Amino acid sequence: MVSHGILTMAYIAAFIMFILSLSGLSRQETSRRGNYFGMAGMFVAVLTTVLGSSVHGQIAYEILVVALLIGGFIGSRLAKRVTMTQMPELVAMMHSLVGLAAVLVGYTNFIEGGSGLIGVEKTIHVMEIYIGVFIGAVTFSGSIIAFGKLCGRITGKPVLMPARHWFNLLLLIGTIYLGYRFLGDIAAGYGLIPLGIMTGIALIFGVHMVMAIGGADMPVVVSMLNSYSGWAAAATGFMLSNDLLIVTGALVGSSGAILSYIMCRAMNRHFLSVIAGGFGTTSGGNSAEVVGEVNPIEAEEAAQLLRDAKNIVIIPGYGMAVAQAQHTVNDITRLLLKMGKKVRFAIHPVAGRMPGHMNVLLAEAKVPYDIVFEMDEVNEDFPNVDVSIVIGANDIVNPSALEDPHSPIAGMPVLECWKSGTTIVLKRSMASGYAGVGNPLFVQENTRMLFGDADDRLQALLKALQG
Repeated sequence: MVSHGILTMAYIAAFIMFILSLSGLSRQETSRRGNYFGMAGMFVAVLTTVLGSSVHGQIAYEILVVALLIGGFIGSRLAKRVTMTQMPELVAMMHSLVGLAAVLVGYTNFIEGGSGLIGVEKTIHVMEIYIGVFIGAVTFSGSIIAFGKLCGRITGKPVLMPARHWFNLLLLIGTIYLGYRFLGDIAAGYGLIPLGIMTGIALIFGVHMVMAIGGADMPVVVSMLNSYSGWAAAATGFMLSNDLLIVTGALVGSSGAILSYIMCRAMNRHFLSVIAGGFGTTSGGNSAEVVGEVNPIEAEEAAQLLRDAKNIVIIPGYGMAVAQAQHTVNDITRLLLKMGKKVRFAIHPVAGRMPGHMNVLLAEAKVPYDIVFEMDEVNEDFPNVDVSIVIGANDIVNPSALEDPHSPIAGMPVLECWKSGTTIVLKRSMASGYAGVGNPLFVQENTRMLFGDADDRLQALLKALQG
């Protein structure tokens, strides 16, 4: 058992490492170092908590060791088995576990009865329990639905109930009323019934909220749930009087909220409009039908276009992740650079299924960081680009977002690749994207469609360039 002074110093060290971790994760060049700081900070935090005064007796240590071994085994197995394509689902599932932990800790604290607290201190403590359970339950059920949407087990289209806003308001009023009843029942020596009903309402609210959000908004949902999981952890910290959990949860919660805000701005969306129901619904009319002839192309013709080009931009999307084609993309990129071409990657803020999904894939394939650019850094230069290569992206390169006011994605900033000399689009078929919106880009005169599995087509393209 460590002394209070050493415990405080260890917690401060963990705080600093968590802050350094977030700072490192903000840039690709330092992301690996940021992960190391995060792992070191969590190791110090767990070790200090285990050796602290809150753990008593041999049985408690035996339970902790068993739990750590089981959790470590499951985590390591998942990390080895999960592909980069499945990372968004894994993140959503981890968020659900944080929410579930907050709920369980809240009920445990409620059963303990406040550990001898009286008066105002007990009132504050039971409010912490109520709020913590509410946030945890919303995070848990919402993350489960997000997991289902991301892995395709639940439809990616928004499921909208009639009068859904009134339904949400009714749930909120019910939660506030039950909170009032909970405080009164606690004073009388009980309170399990209002707490249990509120937990059910929170679970329903989480399901209803995420079910109403469309596919194109899922990256925002993932970052939003990340924020919720942080606040759930902070609420758990208040319940346990653990400063480390409070600060760490606040860091995660605030950073997730800021990221959600940044992504909403990049999509020209308001956060509340995302929560109210996402892309994939009609907005004042029918979107324009995609009509025109498709111009298919083979790998040899695409290779010739790249040989003749000087300025090339590659736009990765979720299709690249599904085909696990990032390594082939890197091989093509390095070959084009050796040929003296100017090659850049253009990353849309919501490309993929979670924030930074494409950046992670490219970093895994060891694509040079200095040729990876955000949307705002590339968009104005598309008229000077000879060839744009779109790999499995759809909604983020859809011109109807700018040209069709009736489109469900109207107003969303997109990568304007159709302004380049030629656009080569790699897709399996002409199917619409995750938001369920047709894309006029596919039938434009300067667009060439390279159909098939992205990795297979890119392998053929690489051989054609080499040969």
